[in-house]
Amino acid sequence: MDIAYQSDVGRAREKNEDSVGYFKNKAGVIFAIVADGLGGHQGGEVASEMAVSHLGYQFEQTNFEDLQKAIFWLENSAKYENEMILKRADQYYDLNGMGTTLVCVLVFKDSFVLANIGDSRGYLLREGKLSQLTEDHSLVNELVKRGEISAEEARNHPQKNIITRTLGISNAAKLDINSFAIQKDDYILLCSDGLTNMLTNDQLQDVVKDKNLSLTSKCQKLIKSANAAGGSDNITLLLMHLDREVSD
Repeated sequence: MDIAYQSDVGRAREKNEDSVGYFKNKAGVIFAIVADGLGGHQGGEVASEMAVSHLGYQFEQTNFEDLQKAIFWLENSAKYENEMILKRADQYYDLNGMGTTLVCVLVFKDSFVLANIGDSRGYLLREGKLSQLTEDHSLVNELVKRGEISAEEARNHPQKNIITRTLGISNAAKLDINSFAIQKDDYILLCSDGLTNMLTNDQLQDVVKDKNLSLTSKCQKLIKSANAAGGSDNITLLLMHLDREVSD
């Protein structure tokens, strides 16, 4: 399995409030995570870094290789991290109101678990087709689901940045968690909305499926394309190539 990631401040922001990383536990299970911080004078940067570093460190101490145990760990760790972010925000005035989105994946031998909160996304490229596996927790997505606006209108909606679920900000921090079987040659893409607000699914798909590019080159090309399209936010992505043979 190959992994590459990249984060860029973009063309409109002064600082990068995204965080990204990947980790391995004592049983060899892989955990990868992207977080997009929001709120407070420097709160977004603090909240996203807390989520990635704390969850990553805690994961490295585990030794589970069972999918259900992983889901249980993820649910409880996210709740605890939510409490830690709220506590830190209460301690410092300039961090008040901080929070972060989160999208992460746990990769086992024959399956993976994908979880998210907020509008950072997880995608799967399988047999050349890119599919979004996560659902945005945002106001505009609720409007789309209710049929009040179209998916195209949602891309440029003035309230696009209103997030309905995050780590931090409120006591309710429920992740969406789903599991999927792995097929040989799958690609997983985790990213912040700084990428998906700038590029269409077709544009993402064309780069991720390009066999002539390394994972690192794919990350670099997507960052460059997002900046060329405006770069209105921080841009962060992580790519995984699950090139293993899968048991029947």
